[in-house]
Amino acid sequence: MPRATCPNCQRPLVSCYCSALVKLSNNIKVLIIQHPLEATHPFNTGRMAKLCLGNSELIIAETLTNTDLKHMLGIPSALLYPSLSWLPATPEIANSDNEDAITPAIQQLIVIDASWRKSKKMLHLHPALQNLPRVNLSGGLTSQYQIRKTSISNGLSTIESIAQAMQQLEHRAEFKQMLRPFEKMIALQQASHQKTQKKPT
Repeated sequence: MPRATCPNCQRPLVSCYCSALVKLSNNIKVLIIQHPLEATHPFNTGRMAKLCLGNSELIIAETLTNTDLKHMLGIPSALLYPSLSWLPATPEIANSDNEDAITPAIQQLIVIDASWRKSKKMLHLHPALQNLPRVNLSGGLTSQYQIRKTSISNGLSTIESIAQAMQQLEHRAEFKQMLRPFEKMIALQQASHQKTQKKPT
């Protein structure tokens, strides 16, 4: 018999993190493009970020039509992604102390929620996304994502990346509150793991 799941976070009820969710207002819209495999991963944080941000949208897709892209990019947008050597040279949105200088240039932050390998494939399939201005995260990057490993050093989970980017763009410390459900998910999983370890063999 399948385990009962929460209709909101879609996690099993025993590991539901909804009690730790926050609802934050954000001026810059966050559009999360989630790979279908990520949508079914038990520890994906893209949906978690969507549940925390009032001005956000989650689209589950690996490939997008030109019509989809035209609709999505109807407002000034930037891509949250490192400026890697294989990507076109595009303007980088600097970490400015003047929010008023950033907001007119960026009304939407596009985030790819996928494994590192899948995110590169999604960008290769969509040149329109490659050519967007990019937001790079500044400062030391240390992830709390102990229950899921990344193939790159200093890699952050989707929700950690969004929280840091939004704090950088809108200069509001409360975006750190987005990490509360993330921290609860980690704690629940670690407790479950410890309980399993203690079972007699």
